[in-house]
Amino acid sequence: MKLVRHPANPVLKPEPSSPWEALNVFNPSVIVHGGLWHMHYRAQGVDYVSRIGYAVSTDGVHWNRLREPVLVPRGESEARGVEDPRVTELDGRFYMAYTAYGRVGKHAGTGVTPTGITPMYAVSDDLIRWERLGPVVLHEDNKDHALFPERIGGKYVTFHRRPPSIWLAASDDMRTWGAHREILGPRPGLWDGKRVGAGGPPIRTEHGWLILYHGYDEAHVYCMGAAMLDLEDPTKVLKRPEGTILEPQETWEIKGDVPNVVFGCANPVVDGVVHLYYGGADRVIGLATAPLSELVEWVMAEG
Repeated sequence: MKLVRHPANPVLKPEPSSPWEALNVFNPSVIVHGGLWHMHYRAQGVDYVSRIGYAVSTDGVHWNRLREPVLVPRGESEARGVEDPRVTELDGRFYMAYTAYGRVGKHAGTGVTPTGITPMYAVSDDLIRWERLGPVVLHEDNKDHALFPERIGGKYVTFHRRPPSIWLAASDDMRTWGAHREILGPRPGLWDGKRVGAGGPPIRTEHGWLILYHGYDEAHVYCMGAAMLDLEDPTKVLKRPEGTILEPQETWEIKGDVPNVVFGCANPVVDGVVHLYYGGADRVIGLATAPLSELVEWVMAEG
């Protein structure tokens, strides 16, 4: 099954007049709250440092953005950028998963991994002002984390990635994480044969947690796929079709800062339709949709 691209794509492009988002805007989070669509997105300007911008929409297609970013790098552990936001609304608050990209080498600060990458969480009550909560893990190459939209067994549950696989972790307070379990790994010979990582927050259905995730193969082509996890025990993978739901096809998905990439970080469901927002070739933001019922039917039949 393939999602259908919106005819207005790409729905967000770099802003040439802005020093912090003149080069690339990509890998967005989108949630619907209070009758509006709220986007947080990764932006890069002339210094190539990633910051997180904010935009709002009445229809999910046409966006008005703030002139300044809502999250900027702080300290050595974020000196090279804050990346790839994924926002989940839970218990009346908003939680942002983001990747801290810090310095490496002899001048690196404490808590910086050998690659400079650390999966972080922040919390907000208004989607604009964010308080950092801390890392999911330290001292390892880890990212692609996304929070489940409800507690499971009384605990917060997050995806994260220990290469090359998708893992789960649990927490009582969003600050200390444990119970790490690998749940989804690469499948050699398929589109996700080299590495996989989570997309947006999982979607509750009657059959289980529907997840849209990314993967790439030996040719480093990023595609999107889907799987179904057990509602009460999401470490159990119920269904995982072999096919993709989105592949690089448009020129702006094939040519960009990183070629051949569709990378989704958000999949809100509105009026029974899944809206997958994704970065195209690490340069612009696209939107593709599918009826939730049809997507679930395909996953259950093909997985």
